[in-house]
Amino acid sequence: MSEAIRVLIADDHTLLRRGLAVVLDTEDDIEVVGEASDGAEAVVKAEELAPDVVILDVRMPDTDGLAACAAIKRSVPDAKVIMLTSSDEEADLYEAVKSGASGYLLKSVLPHTIPDALRAVQRGESQVSPSMAAKLLTGFAALARGAEAPSAPVPAAAPKLTDREMEVLKLVATGRNNREIAKELFITENTVKNHVRNILEKLQLHSRMEAVVYAVREKLLEIT
Repeated sequence: MSEAIRVLIADDHTLLRRGLAVVLDTEDDIEVVGEASDGAEAVVKAEELAPDVVILDVRMPDTDGLAACAAIKRSVPDAKVIMLTSSDEEADLYEAVKSGASGYLLKSVLPHTIPDALRAVQRGESQVSPSMAAKLLTGFAALARGAEAPSAPVPAAAPKLTDREMEVLKLVATGRNNREIAKELFITENTVKNHVRNILEKLQLHSRMEAVVYAVREKLLEIT
């Protein structure tokens, strides 16, 4: 049996934070290793505990979740971050992508779906609430048209992606998960994971969403 996914939860609402911890603690493969009530505390605890996944609210006192996400990705780069929030603002979604978040879920999601979201980001996939995914693709289209939009970090020199990596990146941009990409391209899920890992390494980025933003901005692929 593989090791449990170690999770840190940060939310300034105690009841919500504790309720989520109770839900996750019922899962055999998930362990809640810590809680934080604001972004600054989340950064400190992430550095102390080195969790696999950090769940952050966007709106928190002092240091907000977006700033905390960026700080955590700098100090604990292997940690995946999921924003779990009531904010459906496009600006917050784009800032989360820029900060390296692997997921952006609205608090209206059903509680039983959150464990699966944690497992998905731990596998290297991205998780975005359906209503927010549409906004993300709208943003990608705006980038493709040359409209002003937040950008992903740019490597010093644009790397060369292989044809297969481009195929994978285009499917990632449509919101497909590893299993769906594998089926579409007639390859194994492990091969998809390897391609995604290579793409992120070449682009020097943290998440699939960042990679798509970068690729659209650099006109490596088109979203209509």
